[in-house]
Amino acid sequence: MIYLNNIRKKLLIHKIKLFPLFRLISHMAKGILKVTDKNWVQQVTTWRQIKDVIFIGIGVIMASIGLKGFLLPNGFFDGGAMGVSLLLEILTPLDLSYLIILVNIPFIYLGYKQLNLRFALKSTLAIFALALLVHYIKLPTITADKLLIAVFGGFFLGSGIGFAIRGGAVIDGTEVLAIQVSRKSSLTVGDFITVFNVCLFLVAALMVNLETAMYSMLTYFSASRTVDFLINGVEEYIGVMIISDFSDDIKTKITYDLGRGVTAFKADGGFGEKAKNPDRNVLFCVVTRLEVTRVLTEIDKIDPKAFVIQYPIKDTKGGMIKKRPLH
Repeated sequence: MIYLNNIRKKLLIHKIKLFPLFRLISHMAKGILKVTDKNWVQQVTTWRQIKDVIFIGIGVIMASIGLKGFLLPNGFFDGGAMGVSLLLEILTPLDLSYLIILVNIPFIYLGYKQLNLRFALKSTLAIFALALLVHYIKLPTITADKLLIAVFGGFFLGSGIGFAIRGGAVIDGTEVLAIQVSRKSSLTVGDFITVFNVCLFLVAALMVNLETAMYSMLTYFSASRTVDFLINGVEEYIGVMIISDFSDDIKTKITYDLGRGVTAFKADGGFGEKAKNPDRNVLFCVVTRLEVTRVLTEIDKIDPKAFVIQYPIKDTKGGMIKKRPLH
């Protein structure tokens, strides 16, 4: 272990010595390729806008397939603002394409107030595009099996909502309303969405029928799981904080053997004998849920008494992180 550490220190010293040379080569390459920081920012912005358009386009198409191919022909509906539109389509003579726009107008306005004009414009275009597709495209009824209708209708609709969110827009504005309510009450965003959808399905059970409401709950569950998958991916990020007297060995193991970045924080102990040792490192790293077991195993090999804290992380950018699909 000491021999390997000496080798790593020597490599680090050589890397530091060669850093000016790398910097010179980098400047020469920029000069040759005529790449400026301004051009790079423009390229990143353009690529981000192209990705947004692609994601929103895919989202609108997927949602229209779910609506026209599965839910509308069979009288099923979803939760949220889209569920309200579908329920009103059943109870009123108005066409769904008009209802999608009318129901979402308040949510777009809230989005403009809470976020920005860009978000409101993209959401408006996405909702109008979905309304046009729902009004004009004709799809054959894919299946008459109610279970398949509920599951796959929710899957396609959830895919549409998820892709639209990935593109920085919404075609179902319930979450925008939930954010507004959470700021002015004790309800969290998740609590409000749950209460909203429970009320919606109760109204559907009373005004349509219980069976349709129950199948629609299954549609909502399928759609919400699909949205979560598209936004968060299969592999959830986990933050791991490690407090150990062998922090240097653990840091080396995670960095060099597991290939993941580690940040060390200087900290003081606060209890017992450990409080007398003011010079300690607290390690922090981010891994996917599938990698956590391996990290914990390696920690146990070095220090079985290490104090390890795990907590979920929504998303990350940069660093030595395993990148998730579509992110």
